Amino acid sequence: MGEDARTAAASRMSARDTLLAVVVTAVWGLCFVPIKWGVMEVPPLMFSAFRFFFAAVPAVLIVAPPRAPARLVIAYGLAIGVAQFGLLFIAINLGMPVGLSSLVMQLHAFFTIFLAWLLMGERPTRTQLTGAAIALAGVALIGSQRLGGAAFAPFALTIVSAFFWGVGNVIGKKAGQVDMLSFMVWSSLAAPLPLVGLSVIFEGRAGLDALLHPSWFGVACAIFLAYVATLFGFGVWGKLLARYPAALAAPFALLVPVFGMASAAVFFGESVSPAEWVGAGLVLVGLGWNVVGVKGQEDRGGMLR
Repeated sequence: MGEDARTAAASRMSARDTLLAVVVTAVWGLCFVPIKWGVMEVPPLMFSAFRFFFAAVPAVLIVAPPRAPARLVIAYGLAIGVAQFGLLFIAINLGMPVGLSSLVMQLHAFFTIFLAWLLMGERPTRTQLTGAAIALAGVALIGSQRLGGAAFAPFALTIVSAFFWGVGNVIGKKAGQVDMLSFMVWSSLAAPLPLVGLSVIFEGRAGLDALLHPSWFGVACAIFLAYVATLFGFGVWGKLLARYPAALAAPFALLVPVFGMASAAVFFGESVSPAEWVGAGLVLVGLGWNVVGVKGQEDRGGMLR
């Protein structure tokens, strides 16, 4: 296969992978519900430790280590397990609305595109940048309707959490074509001990009590997140990021707030205004432009620039 053919294949997402990307974003949007339930039962850092413990154990006993440098496996576990979810769980515990959390976290798509360009030389095309700009306008419109419901500290923590998701995405890309189930299981093993230590330092007796006398409902939420959001979600997502340029794969995650806002309305009564639905529509338009526009360019035989 020539270089141009390989470039075109890498810039076009198959129908199967497009469906997988949508399913993963739906799962992540819905998973904000058990996150909220979980931090109501267990202090947030300890709850994150539970989540990643169950993502790693007992799977490490039957899943072979990934064929990737140990430093990348550990770095991914720390970026995603400790930094991203530790900060997100703290933010939600401090009162960050579930719907707004699912929205703000999608800034990671733009952090990923920027970091992949800065560190890996993946320059996005004009078509992809246009799609991202349309989707970002939708995110901004939804955010303008939601900012009044969140204090500055949890909002800022959620933005930093989104940045570390972008860091994790780039680490996953650097690991290359590895078995992502193995990568997720073994990277999850890096997170629980640092999280338990941070919980003891910052959450004190409440964290220790949760460890010694766990809430079974909180544990059930952690297990659900471990298997559905972590192993399935990040496993599939990592494969997509390894297979396609970040500028093509990452914008799919902008669908998460659509599902997140809907689930927040159903389970927690968070209202969705007409302007927010318009913003969600812009997200879908931007995503469609990013996917269909790039494919159309290729089908006409044009070079991607």
